[in-house]
Amino acid sequence: MAGMGNFSDLMKQAQRMQRDMGKIQEELKERYVEGSAGDGLVKVVCSGAQELVKIEIDADAVDMDDLSLLEDLVVAAVNTGLKKAEELRQGEMAKVTGGMNFPGLM
Repeated sequence: MAGMGNFSDLMKQAQRMQRDMGKIQEELKERYVEGSAGDGLVKVVCSGAQELVKIEIDADAVDMDDLSLLEDLVVAAVNTGLKKAEELRQGEMAKVTGGMNFPGLM
């Protein structure tokens, strides 16, 4: 039964890691990153929980004759913001997991 102590320690470590990851996920809801497109004509703010929080559109980006350009800028800014949010999340989670990837947990 000598191996049972190691298993118990492993389970405690896994529970601690799970608790820490839950705490980080909550904290990420309050951390923000910015994405932009068109040299800042469209800016977005996303939370570390990968939620779009805010969109700012400069008046110079609005051309009623070419709304598709504005639409493209919004999509590009949102994608940039979400990518930065994902990078933030991965970086914070790596602090808990020691850089190991656990499919389904992250």
